[in-house]
Amino acid sequence: MNTLTLEAQYGNPTHTVLHLSDTHLVEHRRPLYGAIDSDAQLAALLDRLRNSSIRPDAIVLTGDLADHGAPDAYERLRAALDPVAAEYGCPIVWVMGNHDNRGVFREKLLDEASTDTTPIDSVTTVNGLRLIALDSTVPGHHHGEIDPEQLEWLTHELAVPAPHGTLIALHHPPVPTPLPLLQLVELRRGERLAAVIAGTDVRGILAGHFHYSTTSLLAGVPVSVAAATCYTQDLLVAAGYTRAQQGGAGANLVHVYADRVVHSSVPLELFDTVYEVTPANIAALLGQGGDAPDLMNS
Repeated sequence: MNTLTLEAQYGNPTHTVLHLSDTHLVEHRRPLYGAIDSDAQLAALLDRLRNSSIRPDAIVLTGDLADHGAPDAYERLRAALDPVAAEYGCPIVWVMGNHDNRGVFREKLLDEASTDTTPIDSVTTVNGLRLIALDSTVPGHHHGEIDPEQLEWLTHELAVPAPHGTLIALHHPPVPTPLPLLQLVELRRGERLAAVIAGTDVRGILAGHFHYSTTSLLAGVPVSVAAATCYTQDLLVAAGYTRAQQGGAGANLVHVYADRVVHSSVPLELFDTVYEVTPANIAALLGQGGDAPDLMNS
């Protein structure tokens, strides 16, 4: 019998990160905009994760975790995420968003004093991969900005490279958007962040806020925006319009390889099956020389 073995061309990822964003849990579990059960949306996505082969090394949530910063919303979020993180033995990186409240965020998610209202920045290292959370929020406003003190802190943190590089997580994406409403609340002075990360070991930037998945570059570094877990924005609207839609919600999987980082969008919904390939099928293909059949016509 042929003893071919399957060897991945790019090797295996060194790290896998689950990137969630914009959970928007509402006080007393009221429906978001009277239409969406944000808790149920998040639970459905986590169920999909648990039923998969994915084992994240970290879970990153890029802001707008509670819709109005309510204490019970953060408590429910931890009740949903803490068991998942414990199951996988991985840390959770909580990132502030413009809908969040710094004091309540600190108390309920970080177990810190709620009286501290300074920006919530942090560093988490997972097996040589550095995850930096940047607080891009401006209290009382919905646009984003990173102040000079934060940029100085970030410069210091990046002075020494991490063994597997760095991923930065923030709420407001440092990229353009075609939607006028979102242009009003985008990250301002993003060029200052670009100047800090240029030439460092930063390998990717994770963000949210837009409620749709998109990608771009900042100082040559890939930027990946995860769609919200609650609702998304329709990009195919008439000029000047904004339409939030109850569909398209999901998350991103971030696979870190030795020489690249791959960001993949994962929808919340489980769609109808077109075909399936089992491990036994793969073993049979290897025994036949490894050529995959035309599954569309099989």
